[in-house]
Amino acid sequence: MPVVTVQQGPRSVELKRELVARITDAFVDAYKIPADTVQVWINETPADSWGSAGTLTADK
Repeated sequence: MPVVTVQQGPRSVELKRELVARITDAFVDAYKIPADTVQVWINETPADSWGSAGTLTADK
């Protein structure tokens, strides 16, 4: 059973639904497995809790 973890900033429920559906479809197509065996976990991190290139994301 594949488990996919997505780390991202906050997104709307609509966008997360679309993401989960597309990731699931990709595994179903690539591995020829039933959709109910694919799990997608979304970990959202606020913009003030991560950064890149020495800058807090909230400050960009």
